[in-house]
Amino acid sequence: MLQTALQAGLSIMACLRGDQAAQRGSATFPDHRASQGQDGTPPGSQGPPLPRPRLPRPRPFQNLLLLLWVLLACDLGATAQGPGQWTPWGSWSRCSSSCGPGVSVRSRRCVRLPGEEPCWGDSHEYRLCPLPDCPPGAVPFRDLQCALYNGHPVLGTQATYQWVPFHGAPNLCDLNCLAEGHAFYHSFGRVLDGTPCSPGAQGVCVAGRCLSAGCDGVLGSGAQEDHCGRCGGANDSCLFVQRVFRDAGAFAGYWNVTVIPAGARHIRVVQRSRNLLALLGGDGRYVLNGDAAASAPGTYEVAGTRLLYTREGQAETLRAVGPTTHDLLLQVLLREPNPGVHFEFWLPREHYGPFQAQAQALGWPLRQPQPREVEPRPAEPPAVQVAIPAQVPTLAPDHCPPCPDTRGRAHRLLHYCGSDFVFQARVLGRHRQAQDTRYEVLILLIYKNRSPLRTREYVWAQGHCPCPSLAPHREYLLAVRRLVSPDGTQDRLLLPSAGYARPWSPAEDSRARLAARRCPV
Repeated sequence: MLQTALQAGLSIMACLRGDQAAQRGSATFPDHRASQGQDGTPPGSQGPPLPRPRLPRPRPFQNLLLLLWVLLACDLGATAQGPGQWTPWGSWSRCSSSCGPGVSVRSRRCVRLPGEEPCWGDSHEYRLCPLPDCPPGAVPFRDLQCALYNGHPVLGTQATYQWVPFHGAPNLCDLNCLAEGHAFYHSFGRVLDGTPCSPGAQGVCVAGRCLSAGCDGVLGSGAQEDHCGRCGGANDSCLFVQRVFRDAGAFAGYWNVTVIPAGARHIRVVQRSRNLLALLGGDGRYVLNGDAAASAPGTYEVAGTRLLYTREGQAETLRAVGPTTHDLLLQVLLREPNPGVHFEFWLPREHYGPFQAQAQALGWPLRQPQPREVEPRPAEPPAVQVAIPAQVPTLAPDHCPPCPDTRGRAHRLLHYCGSDFVFQARVLGRHRQAQDTRYEVLILLIYKNRSPLRTREYVWAQGHCPCPSLAPHREYLLAVRRLVSPDGTQDRLLLPSAGYARPWSPAEDSRARLAARRCPV
């Protein structure tokens, strides 16, 4: 047994001796001033030494862990092959700065048997420190490093200079300083870790290299967020939605394109025509191109993200990185036939099901949808009889008294300017519901609308004998108002009593357009 213990001890000692040379290079902090003299000054010059970061002294507990690691790695006489083994990462050091860009470092050691190759990877890892910005007027870090050499002789002469940073040299991570009042600069070796590579740049210098932080905060890792917002992900936690809205539209006005759900990322919308893209926020208010007015191109804050809106000629684009914090409704304001609205975004998988349900209702306006009794069917030869369920009885033109005469220009201006909607419509049906009358109409032309309308709408009138009265299968020019109940459960288009409803004709069309120009702004 004593012989076995001695053999084990000899194996450990051989393991450590074989790895001793490699450990001298990897166990200490990298020399940040390798190109300078022993006292931290440039070769051939004198100057004050610059501080060097140091690793904390090893502790007995850490030595015990290292010894156990050696025992496992050496395996008491195992055959040496392949690369060595890394010890676990140490703790992160203190930050190199107290404000602004700063860097902390952690290290690990390579343990290998005699004959094994060096460990694969880096012995040191750097990350940005979460520090507050430096106060206004603070001297930049690079300026401080150049100022350390003010008044000290350099270049092998007794001449002294005042030094300021010089940013025109090739290596951004060298301490290149310009002599004030002179046409030359001098390189004092590497800048200290954590120095910005250049003013306004995102990268910082570490061990003479300009590195940028990945999404994991580690400098030089190259880690990036995928389209789903996961650091280092593979786009497998979200779905890509890409479609084209090609509905030509039966009338001019606002048309729903798609709901952009909460959580959407990398949003892009493009259309090329005289039409305008419009966007409504979660509160139902227009963020972009509302009230039939074109908004200025630029950046807009909406749903927790920045939206970039561009319009060049007839090309219109919306872009946002996301994620959105609540739903948005994308619309198009049709002024001419729709050539197509292209939209795309990335959506978390758990949000896709609700989005599909919302997408099925895109033909409905923002108002609370009312139930439809009969859905239109395309004509199919030969004609097939379709059984239609019993419906609410249709009102007959029976005992209702005649309506008073409300014609006149003053009446037309009053209702046109005071209404929320003015449109030409064909009456498809007339039904009695509770104490009100409901007309189902097909909208043919919109003169005025303060919110989106769909092709088929319900127009309500009070009482069973409303005035004015609308006859089925005839076309009218209607001025209606939007009526919302206090609890928000009802949202209707209301034809007021003694309101404006005229049989449509070219002459009535001209009168309506003239009234539109005379309404106060």
